[in-house]
Amino acid sequence: MKWRSLDESSPGLDFRPLREIFAERKEMIAKYVPPTTQAVHAGAISDLREQNLAANILAVGAGAPQFELQDHDGKIAKSSDLLSRGRLVIHFIRGRWCPFCVAQTEAMNLVLPLIENAGASLVAISPQTIKQSYFMRDQHKLRFPLLSDANNKVARQFGLTYRVPAAQEAVYRRAFVNLPFTNGDDSWELPIPATYIVDRDNTILWASANEDYTERPEPAEILKCFESVP
Repeated sequence: MKWRSLDESSPGLDFRPLREIFAERKEMIAKYVPPTTQAVHAGAISDLREQNLAANILAVGAGAPQFELQDHDGKIAKSSDLLSRGRLVIHFIRGRWCPFCVAQTEAMNLVLPLIENAGASLVAISPQTIKQSYFMRDQHKLRFPLLSDANNKVARQFGLTYRVPAAQEAVYRRAFVNLPFTNGDDSWELPIPATYIVDRDNTILWASANEDYTERPEPAEILKCFESVP
């Protein structure tokens, strides 16, 4: 599926596969981030994998929790309303401060017309405040709703949440990643990145989650699900 042709005339857009964009960002991190800091992040990912968090998320065939969240403009978005119009693609992200979340969100923005042509809607859910979601949508020219999941209430129902380890919290604080300010609470809790496709009857048709925030599914992989599931 040659989805990149959708906006090829638009300058400044990155149509490379997500894995190539991520690889480039990992190279920059390896080059410029101190090894001790890299080790902290690697340790946090390793700890999450030991917890087997991704294996215990809501799985295919389960019923997706219904939600009612505010979008980037402060308007109420109900999952029931979205599903009344067709299937729903949900991708859980950490926030606008995460370069891998930004890359994934921009990539999903490019395939939005194909998602809509398949009769589905797309939303992103994060614990960041409405204001932060507004800034993210405006800065990256996103064309789908960014929903604010205060205190990770919805992410917790999907089995995605964890508390940032103390060592990683210290790194984030030194790098001015102020989650209490960004998220509006002091929990230092985040969701692992995850993407779901939910059917109109709330049944989960497809799910992908990874404790490693530097790994995400390709948009093309998500689009193939609409071809394989009638």
